[in-house]
Amino acid sequence: MGLQLFTIRDAMEKDPVGTLQKIKKMGYSDTEIYGYDGKLDTYYGLSSRDFNSLLDGLQLTATSGHYNFTEYFDKPYSDMERYLDQCIVGAKTIGSKYITWPWLAPEYRTIENFKKLSSLLNKMGEQVNASGLGFAYHNHDFEFTEYNGQNGYDIILAETEPNLVKLQMDMYWVAHSSKSSPAELIANNPGRYVMWHIKDMDKVTRDYTELGNGSIDYVSMLSEIEVDALQYYYLEQGSNFAENSIQSVGDSASYFKKHLRRYL
Repeated sequence: MGLQLFTIRDAMEKDPVGTLQKIKKMGYSDTEIYGYDGKLDTYYGLSSRDFNSLLDGLQLTATSGHYNFTEYFDKPYSDMERYLDQCIVGAKTIGSKYITWPWLAPEYRTIENFKKLSSLLNKMGEQVNASGLGFAYHNHDFEFTEYNGQNGYDIILAETEPNLVKLQMDMYWVAHSSKSSPAELIANNPGRYVMWHIKDMDKVTRDYTELGNGSIDYVSMLSEIEVDALQYYYLEQGSNFAENSIQSVGDSASYFKKHLRRYL
């Protein structure tokens, strides 16, 4: 059972060691990181080697990471290449299997820039795959915004090379904003969705909520969905916690273990 650590970013900022100890006791065994500092080679203020030692000591893994690639979107590729090399070093040190592009800044969200992004993803995929790691793209809602009958996600699906660029499906955002269901996207793109983010949607506000409290029927979805390509999954809740982030990831873990883990 994996957790995207962005969910508990407040706790990770204050006490990464104690926070990871808490989620381990909840039953999490895998994580997805965010917030790597390439120049300093640090995760959460710890060197990549020290962070890896922390994970090892708790018998945790960090199979994927979200890295700040959008900062380099409009810069020369040599800048992106340099940063990506740093990310590869960090990811390998902590034993990750994937490097994931997590976000495109609002000012870049045009059809032409989604075409540019797709080309960039292919080039980055070559670089990451050559290192022995996998490369993936993570969706939000903005990729599904229509521009004269086109949307960014369709462009990414059509113009990225499946062998170089895998996909990490955020099931919440697909349910929230896509005309296609998660099951349809997975069925129509076999072998591409190697990772999932699993989070629930408030029944009234459509904001995030703890697993089992919302409107997404994961029991039905996961009992029918194709999981052959799935390698890793991470529970996540970006905000809107009932009490606090730690309580929420504990509640979601309990629900997942009782109702959903059997399908994965």
